[in-house]
Amino acid sequence: MQLTTKGRYAITAMLDLATNTSGRPVTLEVISDRQNISLSYLEQLFSKLRKASLVKSVRGPGGGYLLDSAAEEINLTQIVEAVDENIDLRRCKGMADCNNGKQCISHKLWCEVSDQIRSFLRSRTLQQVIDEYNSNEGI
Repeated sequence: MQLTTKGRYAITAMLDLATNTSGRPVTLEVISDRQNISLSYLEQLFSKLRKASLVKSVRGPGGGYLLDSAAEEINLTQIVEAVDENIDLRRCKGMADCNNGKQCISHKLWCEVSDQIRSFLRSRTLQQVIDEYNSNEGI
């Protein structure tokens, strides 16, 4: 699996954006400061998130980004895939040629684990993560 900082930062930035209750666009500079993520990195990520219709940009003074759908409609798999992250633990990327051109002994195992991870991320929305965080914050 190649869930690198790209996927983690994209999810974190989207969570930050989803907690915006003002209804006004949020600049990447604000997200960068709050989440300690490089501004140039956020610009790259948000370009991909915008192309995937997960965020929309507002230009001009007071501009920035807003979610393009409600937080309860955006799942984590959508975010990870939007920034070109691969949720696949198989070395062969599904080609079943991981052992000198043949399927390796653990191929089916890694297929199942990858499917479980993808399913878990698909089952979690931004809103669920935020709600869970807020309910645990008082602990």
